[in-house]
Amino acid sequence: MTSASALKTLQAHIGGMDCGGCAKTIATTLQQLPGVGEATVSFATERLNVTYDSQQVDEAAIRDRVTALGYTFEPIPTQPSPVQTPLQTPSTQTLQAQVGGMDCGGCARTIAANLQQLPGISEATVNFASERLNVIYDPQQTSEADIIGRVTDLGYTVALDKTAQSFAETDIAAENLAGDPPSRKSDFGGWRFWLKTRRGQTVILSGAGLLLGVIAERLLSLPLVAQGFFALSLIVAIAPILRAAWIALKLRRADMNLLMTLAAIGAAILGQWFQGALVIFLFALGTTLQSFTLGRTRHAIRDLMDLTPATATVKRNGQEVSATVEGIQVGEILTIRPGQRIALDGVVVSGVSAIDQSPITGESLPETKEPGDPVFAGTLNQTGFLEVEVTHTAKDTTVARIVHLVEEAQESRAPIQQWVDRFSAIYTPIVLLLAVIIALVPPLLLAQPFQFWFYKALVLLVIACPCALVIATPVSLISAIGAATRQGILFKGGNALETAGRIKTLAFDKTGTITQGVPVVQKVHNLGSMSDRMMLMIAASLEQQSEHPLAKAIVAEALAQGLALEAPESFTAIPGKGIWAKFGQAIYFVGNRRLFEEQTISLSATAQSLLAEIESQGQTPVLIGTRQGVVGAIALADGIRLESTEAVHSLKRLGLKRLVMLTGDRSAVARQVAQQVDIDEYQVELLPEDKLQAIHKLRRSGVVGMVGDGINDTPALAAADVSFAVGKIDVALEAADIVLVGNDLRRVGDAIQLSRRTLTVIQQSIAVALVLNATFVILGVLGVIGLPIAVLEDMGSSLLVTLNAMRLFKTQMREVNP
Repeated sequence: MTSASALKTLQAHIGGMDCGGCAKTIATTLQQLPGVGEATVSFATERLNVTYDSQQVDEAAIRDRVTALGYTFEPIPTQPSPVQTPLQTPSTQTLQAQVGGMDCGGCARTIAANLQQLPGISEATVNFASERLNVIYDPQQTSEADIIGRVTDLGYTVALDKTAQSFAETDIAAENLAGDPPSRKSDFGGWRFWLKTRRGQTVILSGAGLLLGVIAERLLSLPLVAQGFFALSLIVAIAPILRAAWIALKLRRADMNLLMTLAAIGAAILGQWFQGALVIFLFALGTTLQSFTLGRTRHAIRDLMDLTPATATVKRNGQEVSATVEGIQVGEILTIRPGQRIALDGVVVSGVSAIDQSPITGESLPETKEPGDPVFAGTLNQTGFLEVEVTHTAKDTTVARIVHLVEEAQESRAPIQQWVDRFSAIYTPIVLLLAVIIALVPPLLLAQPFQFWFYKALVLLVIACPCALVIATPVSLISAIGAATRQGILFKGGNALETAGRIKTLAFDKTGTITQGVPVVQKVHNLGSMSDRMMLMIAASLEQQSEHPLAKAIVAEALAQGLALEAPESFTAIPGKGIWAKFGQAIYFVGNRRLFEEQTISLSATAQSLLAEIESQGQTPVLIGTRQGVVGAIALADGIRLESTEAVHSLKRLGLKRLVMLTGDRSAVARQVAQQVDIDEYQVELLPEDKLQAIHKLRRSGVVGMVGDGINDTPALAAADVSFAVGKIDVALEAADIVLVGNDLRRVGDAIQLSRRTLTVIQQSIAVALVLNATFVILGVLGVIGLPIAVLEDMGSSLLVTLNAMRLFKTQMREVNP
């Protein structure tokens, strides 16, 4: 029996995968090792997770098995992962790197599995979407050079985070390490990718050999020279493919690399050197174009990673000094000048400035920050000098947590992907069996020419792997989640992204979601003895020293109207009732009905009627009066968010007919709020457990979404099919499936629209892949098409699906700022 202490978990990023088949190959290979309990590989994020018994197998064995599959990796030391893993101890170190050269999630899994075979590697994870590698290791057992060497041996490349290089290939990484990082925009910009990366160079050399062979054969009539060029073209392009094919063969898995290799070698055996070279060239070109295209989507995450500066100016011993962000502790004071990015989350303690928060919240207009206001790492100080007290260390900043959640989301699997996997598991073996029958039955039983039928079988081999079908869902998720993240909507997984598009009923918490969660003055009512402004000024002057929310609202309204407040005399506060003080020549009372009753100040019939009117509207009255009686009242209520009504109307335009407000407030308050924002259905006086039961009942009629702030509605958020969180970012990040980072309720509609569009794109891609595969299988059986056309179909459909998914990445949410 395995002891708990012997069980270990390894994670890694894998590079070089072409499709989901690569991921399955790596996982299956690892599961054949003794002591490996579970091995999972995500094609979308190139992430590997392995649980194993260290008494039966070690990290080196796991790593060697993965590297033998031909996948690559390159780590670099940087700041720790945003979330501390249970495997990390004080004796371990963390390395992070960008890995280039991965084609699909299978490559990521291969790299991770290979790294986990190294001694001292406690965790290795590879994210295909962001090309990011994270390794936790014991420096006494393995070195950074060993980790990097293992990844590069697999054929992948490494880039240091601090150089902000393209991370695409070894050659670019080498340039960056030499101190000449390319500009971010040119990393995947045309000629540089093709001329400066190993993958691009391979395609160019193979294509040149193919072209020279055609010239030698067709124009110069030199068949032997032409065959030499064709062979050179094939060898140049097939080298990395052959390595992956050999691994797949050892694992008894028919992935695309193995099928393409068999087709090319088979064509060469038949003397069809041109067709063999063309098959491999088209395959290499297709996978390279796919890698080039996907590289652009990864910038959404990379831009977030690069927002936070590596150093900051901090006040220590009365002096400003520069320090690395990792060395700055909570409570220290940062000084931030105009034009500088804020290095760590904190609270403004001095200064006023406009802050550009668009990279975090998606808001295009800068937000003014004053003492007491929170600021986030990675945002840009535009106008003034600020002093900020640090509230979170580097690994716990909002941007670090967002990056971590985005990587996890892009690794997750949407429910529709499960159907695709089941279909692929049936489809590929059937087509392979059909190819074997075509290759053997006619020659053996019908005395047909072997070469003719063997060639037909090769065509079917090329068609047998449904690459386009397999990548349709993960690539769409990567693009959609990337687009949403750039604009302040954080999906925590593929399931949330898919489910949001199927919502039939949407429930809202009231306080802090539809409303601001703080009281706001609605109206000042006077009974004729003094003006509204005078009454508001007196009430605010008395309340200006109070910390009560109603008092703060009255003071804020007075200041907003430009009233000059005065200091009262003989101030007396009565908890739970109000205050009284001498102001001028009279004593004024400000508070609720009980204060006036206790002071034996009678309420006239007019005052009684005013109180009833205010309370009937769901508002809270604050009375103002003297010993002679009440002079008026200030009506306050939880302020409606400015965007709430527009958000509700946009949701109705999307076809969501049933919108329900759930609140613990009384009926009069709920009715008033519901009427203001145009919500027809509401339930009142609900405790948190009552909201939970309400969600369960709503789910009987279809998919239910819940929108809340994560304060007292967490059970209801968890019970909904999909949940949205607005409000304070720290709470929202933990509370729901979809986080509206910009705290704008209108983003709920944007998220639902993006979800629906993503589902449409996935369905389109799956339909195209199925139709093309079925059509070309029939054409292949009939002998209508040859190897080049079969490869064009396979690579063309994969590229078409990728480009279709890329449309999601370019999605622009409507402008939400007023």
